[in-house]
Amino acid sequence: MAEKETLVTEEGLQKLKDELDYLITVKRPEVVEKIKIARSYGDLSENSEYDAARDEQAFVESRIQQLQKMIRNAKIIDTSQYDGDVVTVGKTVVFQELPDGEQEEYTIVGRTEADPLSGKISNDSPMAKGLLGKRVGDTVTIHTPGGDIEVKILEIRV
Repeated sequence: MAEKETLVTEEGLQKLKDELDYLITVKRPEVVEKIKIARSYGDLSENSEYDAARDEQAFVESRIQQLQKMIRNAKIIDTSQYDGDVVTVGKTVVFQELPDGEQEEYTIVGRTEADPLSGKISNDSPMAKGLLGKRVGDTVTIHTPGGDIEVKILEIRV
């Protein structure tokens, strides 16, 4: 089975690489040291420090594998290959909820970079799916878990 590609911006890929480097060069050695110290306490069967360190090690190793896979399957989002007037992954969309809502602005990114509180939404989200392929001036009905909303696209930028 083919592995799913990870859509990322150049910045997002660098963040993944930085996190991987931190986990390998800093966090992994810290956890190994915690395990070594916990072992020195003796009986491992009732050693909560040892259990906690092993759990942390499992988490760190799992995250390292996950990051390696994401980096290996990374596909850089290149907005230059798309029409500048069309909503695509990597672009920022300004829209207004109708009939008289406030303007909202989101950048559509791959799921690994999604951070709605920072204005970055996943291309897999209902909002992004409703906006993708649309143009400035389009009025779009977006199907969300909370119900349908209608928005008008005001601006698209890279």
